[in-house]
Amino acid sequence: MDIRDIHTPVLLERCLELLGPALERDDAVLVDATLGMGGHTEAFLDRFPRLHGIGLDRDTEALRIAEERLARFADRVTFVHTVYDGIADAVAASGGSVDAVLFDLGVSSLQLDEADRGFAYAQDAPLDMRMDQSAGITAADVLATYGEGDLRRIFERYGEEKLAGRYARAIIAARGRESIERSGQLVRILSDATPAAAQRAGHPAKRVFQALRIEVNAELVAVEHAIPAALRTLRVGGRIVVLSYQSLEDRIVKRALAAASTSTAPAGLPVELAEHAPRFRLLVKGAEQASDHERARNRRAAPVRLRAAERVRPDEAKDIV
Repeated sequence: MDIRDIHTPVLLERCLELLGPALERDDAVLVDATLGMGGHTEAFLDRFPRLHGIGLDRDTEALRIAEERLARFADRVTFVHTVYDGIADAVAASGGSVDAVLFDLGVSSLQLDEADRGFAYAQDAPLDMRMDQSAGITAADVLATYGEGDLRRIFERYGEEKLAGRYARAIIAARGRESIERSGQLVRILSDATPAAAQRAGHPAKRVFQALRIEVNAELVAVEHAIPAALRTLRVGGRIVVLSYQSLEDRIVKRALAAASTSTAPAGLPVELAEHAPRFRLLVKGAEQASDHERARNRRAAPVRLRAAERVRPDEAKDIV
């Protein structure tokens, strides 16, 4: 099956609209910090024939698919195997400054659709959940080695799970009987530990699986470092768009963009000095959501939150022009 039939990029036209004004120059550079299967980057390379793309992804399988998909643009795209918080090193070859950055955060279509990756609670598979399968601990490792307090912490913090303590105790008890190595096992443990009333509120595994995925991939730490790093790479006139799919990610993005677009002048100054003026301006009010039409044609757009900003001033320590 053609990759285009199974992968529909989220909010594609809106991303093109928001980042387009920064990509008209002859030597424009776009960083797709979460390349995935290359759908967004393909559309940008099609739309802007003088554009060079830099695609980042920690998932080697995603990079392989994207390279195949984007083969016709081989002389205009660079692929980098890295987590998105390594963006500064990834763009160093272009002089360290770029015109646009796109983040499409969260788990990718490829990772969700491949059952043996262990991301989906609806499919029985080994509990891996690593976005980069060449490194790091797996979800099974977390379940086997973390204490009850640590399990409760990640379920509460990364899954916002009200039954975190109950689930942590159930996992500790279950692993004393047998190792927890498959998603089906974990789903049964969580279901058995969930009161009937709570089961009617949604699948009991949803938030725990999210929490494990975030812990295994250190996702929120990466986002906290990546957004400020990406902002520093943008030239004056450069733009950033970030697509988030859960509240914890979106909160980090919101804070980073708000800080960059707010004056640093001390309260009470009669005149704002140039060095205190905001370096960025927000391009959308709040967080935009997908339209009903987009949600209908692409179910993965349902939870998306889009934020965007444009650099209007250079950093004082680095004249980005």
